[in-house]
Parts: sequence; structure tokens; C-alpha cells
Amino acid sequence: MTERKRGRPRAFDRDRVVLDAARLFWRHGYSGTSTRTLTAALGLSTSSLYAAFGSKAGLFEEAVRTYAERYREIYQQAVAENDILTVIKHILADSVHEFTQPSDTHPGCLISSAVMSDSTSTLDTSAYVAELHSSNEQALLARIERAIQEGELAGTNAAVLTGLVQCVWHGLSVRSNSDTSREDLLATAQLAHQLICQQLTSPTS
Repeated sequence: MTERKRGRPRAFDRDRVVLDAARLFWRHGYSGTSTRTLTAALGLSTSSLYAAFGSKAGLFEEAVRTYAERYREIYQQAVAENDILTVIKHILADSVHEFTQPSDTHPGCLISSAVMSDSTSTLDTSAYVAELHSSNEQALLARIERAIQEGELAGTNAAVLTGLVQCVWHGLSVRSNSDTSREDLLATAQLAHQLICQQLTSPTS
């Protein structure tokens, strides 16, 4: 009689699981996405989910980190540009392209939707997102201050300009979660950039 080999646990695609989980969190929020919903949608047992991610909160945190770190990269790449107007253009336009990635590879802008949760289980994730926004803002502020010191911008308040760009960024992020098209978001980003350019280059600015 041939001895049957013990089957191995079914492997899973971690990237796909994180993406699919991110979509659920995007649609229903952290509190509104139960562990049962996750396991059913992801095709995992509860034990497998906990073995891989530690908890529902652990899966949520990995989803946020996976799809939020790209925004830090966008800011870091933008502030390396030679002139400040190009910096601002890339921050806004490149972020819009990230917000509106194809749905088969991207869950949407998770950091402006499901992350806004007051669940105690997500406090660490919320702190991470707060740090991400602060890091991006400080990188832009430092770059604007450098532009002022180098004489590229005259009579400009660095903090106010940084705040304006950040307000536009957050507005674009929120609108991307309302199914606003990439074309419309880019048009908004371009208009904001043009208005900023006019203000910064005006003789009376």
C-alpha cells in the first residue's frame, strides 16, 4: 500500500492578499471590515491570516504601508528637482497619477479613506500616516526655504506656500476617493499649479 504524503498548507500570494484586503478596508473602513469578511474574501482561514499578519490590525497596517510609502517617494523625488515650480508640479501631478492607478493593481488612496478610523486597534497605523504627512510637508518646506535663500522666490512665506500645496494635495486625494477621473484631477492640479506660478512670479508678490 502506497503511503500518502501529507499535503502542504496552501500557499498564497501575499501581495494579492494585501491588495484585496486594502480594497475591503477602502470600501468599508477598518471597523466595518470584519475578520470573517476578510477570510471569506481572501480565501484564507482565520489561523492562516493570523499566522501571516498577526491580526486584522496587522494586515491593515501592512496594507497602509504598502500603498502609502509611494507618496513619500513622490515627495523625495520632487524636491530633488532644480526649480521650485517644477517641484510643486511633480508633487501634485505625480500624486494624482498614484491616486488613480488601475484598480487591478491599486486599492485607491487608502490614507484618506479607511485610515481615518478612531479604533484603538489602528492607533499605530494612524500615527504612521501622521508621520508620513509630516515628513512630506517638512521635505517640501525645507525645499521652499532653500529656494527663498537662493533667491528663486522673493517675498514668499515658506510655511504659507507649503500649507497651500498640502491643502491642494489633500483635496485631490479626497476627490480621488469620490471616483473623480484622472483627467479631472490633473486639470485641477494643473490649474492650482498655474495659479501658484502666477502668484509667485507676479511683480507684486
